This record gives sequence, C-alpha cells and structure tokens, in this order.
Amino acid sequence: MKILKMAKHDLDFFASVLPAFGEVYAPVQRGKGFVFDKPSAWSEVRMDYTRTILPPKKLLLPPRETTFSFDPDQGFTDNLAEASKPVVLFGVHPYDIYGLNILDRVYAEAKFPDPYYIARRRATVVIGIDFVPDDKHCAGSMNADFVDHGFDIFLSDIGDDYLVLVGTSRGDDIVVKSGCLMQPATEADFAEYKKRSRIRRDSYKTKLELGDLPEILEMEYNSKVWDDFGARCLSCSSCSMVCPTCYCFDVTDETELGNRAGRRIRSWDSCLLRTHALVAGGENFREERSSRVKFRFYHKQRGFVAEYGRPSCVGCGRCVEVCPAEINIITVIETIRGERDGISSSAPASA
Repeated sequence: MKILKMAKHDLDFFASVLPAFGEVYAPVQRGKGFVFDKPSAWSEVRMDYTRTILPPKKLLLPPRETTFSFDPDQGFTDNLAEASKPVVLFGVHPYDIYGLNILDRVYAEAKFPDPYYIARRRATVVIGIDFVPDDKHCAGSMNADFVDHGFDIFLSDIGDDYLVLVGTSRGDDIVVKSGCLMQPATEADFAEYKKRSRIRRDSYKTKLELGDLPEILEMEYNSKVWDDFGARCLSCSSCSMVCPTCYCFDVTDETELGNRAGRRIRSWDSCLLRTHALVAGGENFREERSSRVKFRFYHKQRGFVAEYGRPSCVGCGRCVEVCPAEINIITVIETIRGERDGISSSAPASA
C-alpha cells in the first residue's frame, strides 16, 4: 500500500480526473438527508456528511433490476453489459466500505457467485474518506471504523492536507493521472494522522460490548424480550432497506400481455416482512412479528459470526435513524445483555 498526501485545496483538480474512470457518484444533500448521487457541480459534494440515507450497496445491488429478458423464439439476453459500466464512488465512509467487503463475501466469494454483483464491483472505483462519528454511529464497537482493503483510494483528514492511502493498482492509475497533486507523506503527516485517529476513536458516544454476545443470544432465545420487541415492530422493513449488509432479495418474472416474452426482476426483500417466509400452500415459518425481529438480530449477531467470523452490522446508525418504533440494534443488544430493563409497548401493531 502506497501512502501519499494531497492538499485539500487541490481536491477540485483531483475530482476533475475522476470522470476518466467512470460516472462519478458522491455524497450530496437532498432535502434533509444525504445521498450518493451524480453531482451537477463539485461544490454540491459534502465531505462532512454524517451518513447517506441509502448505503452504497444501492449501486452494486440495485433495489430493483432486470437481470435478463427472455423470449420463446430468441431465448434469453442478460444485462451484464449494463452492470459492467464503470462507476466512481467517491466519499465512502469506512463502515460502508466494510459493508461492501461483507457483500463481497456473500455475493462474490460464495459457492454460487453472483455475476451481476461481481460485474458492478469490478467496474466500481471506491474512494473512501474518514468521518466524525455522531451519537448514532457505533462503528468503533463493530470494528468497522477503519478498513485496510476494499477501496482504491482512501482520504484521511490531517488538517490542511489529506493523507492518501492507495489500495489498488487502479488507485495508483488515478494517482498517476492526477499528475503532481500527490506528494510523499512525511513523519509529521503520520503523527498528525495517528493523533486524529485516536481522537476519533475516543469521540464515539455509543459503545457496545460484543465479546460474548453470540453465547448470550443463545441463552436468551426464548426470552420474553422478543415478544416485547415484536409487539412494537411495525414490520415496515425500513431498517433492512437502509442496512449496508442486508442482502435478501426476491425474484419475479414479468411477462408481456398476450405473449410469453418477458423479463426476470430482482428486488430487495426483508426478513421482517410477513411475506418473506410465506411458502406455497399458505404456510408461513415466521408468522409472528416477534420471530421475524428475533431472526433479524440472530442472523446479524450470531449466524453471521458462526459462518464468517464477525457480525454483519457495521455500526452505521441508519437503522437507529429510520425506525419509526425506535427499535434498533443498540437497544436490542443492551436489553438482551441485561443493561436495559426492556421496552414498554402499547397495543400490538398490525402485521
């Protein structure tokens, strides 16, 4: 890994190089929130954003996409060419890069890899930036506030400059294209980086203990806590939709009226929706909201640990921000660990 530095006032010049590597998406403000979108001007880009409404997975695993079209006479035509269009994803926080690394394990390194995800991942340049945590971030507890892979370039604030970590050969190509904007980093730059890194770690307002959580979850499998959370949950699936690592999807075939030609559609799904575990014949393996809430947290904090060696939560705080019932991973973990007395719930919401 190569370590350089770049003056902050040269960021506009650096940005002018990026379109040569793909269509640029960056954090911009839309209404009261932030989104990864194509900026109309570089002045729109917000380097100081807290979190985007949707994570960058929306560009690699779109909420709804046509995977292929089919026709009884012509066979099928895939959309891999569309998925392979080059994209530059600028300004990604480390926990979201960690989220992409987790999706890599699921979609690219699995027994049956997904060609559409792989095509987009290979075609996407990832440029990361560091961030200042707010009261909803708990990425430090999830070991997701720093990444050493999954990006092409990573920018860390060191005052008047950015410390530039070059993570891939493609990142090195961008450095070369940038000409003289990048300079060798000095010992003073390294010292400033370490100081700011320590300050950022100490600034987390939300901290969670995860050490023996899988064992505690096993002990609390039949706890009444899940009924309490299930009574409060609205089954809206907002937390799953904004989660960087939720990867469930549904597949449907849409055919043209009076014709057998059509297309196969893949769209995001959620284990919190009542229809998620509904099978032919009307049987539903998770009819109760309490079982769906429990499954979500067991999968993230126990099942994923057993299979991949770490929880799938990256501590981005999005679920904390969007849940209308104020159920989130922080309150659930603290309640299960006995650090909270539980939650008070009103009349059960409709499923």
